[in-house]
Amino acid sequence: MMYKGFVSVNFENSNMRELMEEEKEKVDVWVYVFVCNPGANESFLGLYNKEQDVNFIPAFQTKEEANDCFLTLPREKGKKYELQAVHIEELHDVATKAGFAVTLVDSDGKVIKE
Repeated sequence: MMYKGFVSVNFENSNMRELMEEEKEKVDVWVYVFVCNPGANESFLGLYNKEQDVNFIPAFQTKEEANDCFLTLPREKGKKYELQAVHIEELHDVATKAGFAVTLVDSDGKVIKE
């Protein structure tokens, strides 16, 4: 995998928290993702798969899998990364609007489900 960029998500200027509550009632599935620079200007860690020519956000089923894979993920120096639980529907909506796919990966960084 090659690093491509980040998907911007600004919770202060959006209704994401409201959407998250609405979506939670529909399907209660949460995943773990890495957030770059948590806070007002946070963004999800987004990657680029050169072989498939696709931008994607790696998501993990468990906190442990995410932490095991963290050191193998490409990251920018000087950026702070934080693991956060995100509702799968919210993540999918944000990713789609930014031209990214959501991909479930395991602790070794291998794709489980696209």
